[in-house]
Amino acid sequence: MRPSSLRKIDAILDAARQEFFAHGLGEATIEAIARRADVSKVTIYNQFGGKDALFSQVIHSECQRMRGVITAKAAGDASLRETLLSFGEVMLTMLTNAEVVRFERILAAEAGRDPKIGERFLASGPRVMRGTLAEILAEAAERGELELDDPELAAEQLGAMIKGFLDVELRFGQSPDVSAEARSARIESAVDTFLRAYGTRTLA
Repeated sequence: MRPSSLRKIDAILDAARQEFFAHGLGEATIEAIARRADVSKVTIYNQFGGKDALFSQVIHSECQRMRGVITAKAAGDASLRETLLSFGEVMLTMLTNAEVVRFERILAAEAGRDPKIGERFLASGPRVMRGTLAEILAEAAERGELELDDPELAAEQLGAMIKGFLDVELRFGQSPDVSAEARSARIESAVDTFLRAYGTRTLA
């Protein structure tokens, strides 16, 4: 693919991200995305097939970006604890982002009217991240660092401990402490509790 085509796709994805996060899937339009990206509607349809497919690609791209940060950490010399702390930081940075909070409020209302919207979001976003974390945990178990039978369940448990009620409070207009210091303390507590529950002696 030519560099100009790649730049055009990046522009479309960036424009779509802004429109979806500001207005949700239902209110965002291909026309508005095309104007923001400075391309024609035909170009968007040719590249992505339509708004639903573009929405899925935007969410998937966001998760792939975060996945890259986490897997890069895991692939280096980082310990399991350091890798899980990195995952927690990526997760909470995303969940506490004002733009993301606003988007999830809009999306929840839309999913109530059309469950397929919720399914597309879950398949392209949260389930991808859960799968990434489950892979990290499964590999750690193979190395003898963890004792667990169900990496997917363990990933859900760790994610739940990290976020606690933060996402619920933010979604309902509350103002919990989401400073860097508060996030770090929350993440470290969750990860250390998780490792005490599932860790083996090789982690000592």
